[in-house]
Amino acid sequence: MAPPVFDLQSHSTMSDGELSPAQVVAHAREAGVELLALTDHDTVAGVQEALDAAAASGGAIRVVPAVEISALDESGRDLHICGYLIDHRDPALLAALASWRADRHTRARGMAAALREVGWRLERMPSRPGEPGHADAPIGRPHLARAVFEDPANAERLAAEGLGDAGSVLEAYLVPGAPCYRARSTPCVAEAIEAIHGTGGVAVWAHPFWDIDDPAAVAATLDRLVALGLDGVEAFYASHSREQTLIAYEASRARNLLTTGSADFHGPGHRLFNAFRAFDLHGLEPDLGPIAVGARPA
Repeated sequence: MAPPVFDLQSHSTMSDGELSPAQVVAHAREAGVELLALTDHDTVAGVQEALDAAAASGGAIRVVPAVEISALDESGRDLHICGYLIDHRDPALLAALASWRADRHTRARGMAAALREVGWRLERMPSRPGEPGHADAPIGRPHLARAVFEDPANAERLAAEGLGDAGSVLEAYLVPGAPCYRARSTPCVAEAIEAIHGTGGVAVWAHPFWDIDDPAAVAATLDRLVALGLDGVEAFYASHSREQTLIAYEASRARNLLTTGSADFHGPGHRLFNAFRAFDLHGLEPDLGPIAVGARPA
């Protein structure tokens, strides 16, 4: 049986997306998505709104309760673990996410200080575009990059360095190896997977070739994550090449893992991730397992 038309990673104003959770659901529905996950970074604040919007669609679209957790691998890399079929009201999960968002804020302050040290104008920490009542919403690198890009005092230098949008600022200054990047301190991957499993959820490694270029390193990392209880891999992804997709897919099948996919929608104005269903299956058959039917594993 073929899976529903799915897109299992998207972001709203509760983290670094452009649209409210309900608007994300509406946009996905218009694009023909039948099974959607709202995976805001380190927060489930928008999940209920997304579920309610899906319920109001009369069955045209289903939403899977989900979250994307940024976590440290033992290699020092920052990996993203998506949790699907989670209980978004679980007290232990909510406490863990709050703790990890606090670390995000500390890290963001460190990167803001570093941006100022290299001469960028950044008068204050960027405000969050999230809904009222969510003052602890996660602040990430995209917010810092946008604050730098949108400050008129930086215009001349931005032009001189050829930085034409916030994404370019992020790539030049806020990715691993760049001068203003600062690593997170918590959680580790094992803690992220444990938190997801603790609510009865399914843990999936998001966009493996976004974080790692070398196929051998992807395979070695995958083996470590499987030993920690990983359930699946986002083999199908907007920026994965055919070769990368095939590698991730075959590696997942060899380890009896689920294979999911997404366009990582952030909003219609995003430079890279601006459209639902913008990923290719390359003729392969995804395995969504319990995610497809919306039932947690026994």
